[in-house]
This record gives sequence, structure tokens and C-alpha cells, in this order.
Amino acid sequence: MTAPQARAAEVSVAELTSALEEFTRMFIRLPRVQQLSFTTLSVLHTLAGRGPQRLTVLAAGEQVTQPAMTQMVTKLQRDGLVERRPDPSDSRAVLVHITAAGAAIVEGRRADRIAHLTELVGHLTPAEWAAIVAALPALGRLVDVDRQHEQEKGS
Repeated sequence: MTAPQARAAEVSVAELTSALEEFTRMFIRLPRVQQLSFTTLSVLHTLAGRGPQRLTVLAAGEQVTQPAMTQMVTKLQRDGLVERRPDPSDSRAVLVHITAAGAAIVEGRRADRIAHLTELVGHLTPAEWAAIVAALPALGRLVDVDRQHEQEKGS
């Protein structure tokens, strides 16, 4: 067994969870200046990344009630960040779409995060950076597995 394999065997899922929680706390606070709540920003990121969604799907994804999500979407619509459009597959339902202004917020936050992380990465050794890069496919796979499990639960 190689040294990296031995270390991987020693790391528990609890240690991975702790490291990811700490990283997530740091990451969601970037950029430092917040003008919108975390849940509101999360909704915008979801719409930008996954496309139009029903209110029920957004509420479930954010773990809030449907009335709370309706209020949030109404405010976002009033602010010009999202819009409601009829769902072509069900005339009784609506889909929430991100607007250009909402997408600009998401892209601006992404650019700010990239700039901040670029600065932080400069403090890592080449080996530390290589380890992060090497972990990206496995982390992406974890996200894919989670999405698949969520879809299976919804089916």
C-alpha cells in the first residue's frame, strides 16, 4: 500500500464532512459583502445552473415551505431578478426563470469568488494544489451520486 493509499484509508467520512463544512462556511461567505440572504442567493444559483424551476422544486431544494418560497420569489420578481412564466407542460403551474439581472449577480459573485480563491491558492504549495485538483473528479462524482439519489426519491 502506498503512502497516499494508507492516508486515504485513515481518513473517515466524519473528517471529510468536517473539512467540507469548514470550506463551505468560508466559500458561501464570499464575497464578503452580502446584499441578499443566503437562501435568496442559493435560489438564484439554482436557477442559473439548472434552468427554470417550479416553486415546489425550489422550496424542496432550499428546505423551506412553499409559502416562504412564494414570498421570496415575489420579492425577487419585484427586484427584477426572476420572472414567472407559464409551465408549457402544465397550464396550471408556473416556472421561475432567472433574468439577466439575476444572472449578473450570480456571475459577479462567481468572479469575486474566483478572485478570492486565486489569492488563497497562492499560499498553497504546488503539492497541496495538485491534491485539490486530483480530488475534483471524485467530488464531482459525489455530487452526481447525490443528484441521482434525489431523482430516484422523487420518482
